[in-house]
Amino acid sequence: MTVFIRAALVAAGIGFALILGIAGSSNNADASSYQGRASWYGPGFHGRKTASGERFNMNAYTAAHRSLPFGTKVRVTNKRNGRSVVVRINDRGPYSGGRILDVSKAAASRLGLVATGTAPVTLQVLR
Repeated sequence: MTVFIRAALVAAGIGFALILGIAGSSNNADASSYQGRASWYGPGFHGRKTASGERFNMNAYTAAHRSLPFGTKVRVTNKRNGRSVVVRINDRGPYSGGRILDVSKAAASRLGLVATGTAPVTLQVLR
């Protein structure tokens, strides 16, 4: 009976550790990577306050995301051309359906999506 109880406790402990992510293999890239469409915003918002309270600067590498914490750095890669940029989340949005990120005009220029307005992207959360 004691062996059975020990085995049950060990199994429960391993299961709990796996649930918490302490043991087992985990792919952090999967947990912190997203795919979807990005758009950009700029001139009409330049100088206005963002949701974080800072002034929007369309010439800075910043972005709006619905839920990532302010200050989070994210690598954004345009899936059409492979170009990427690191942005800092400082605003909330996008509020247009089907999009996962709004980037500043500077970031959009670096990504090559100013002319098209939107592009399929991959987001990798850095910190």
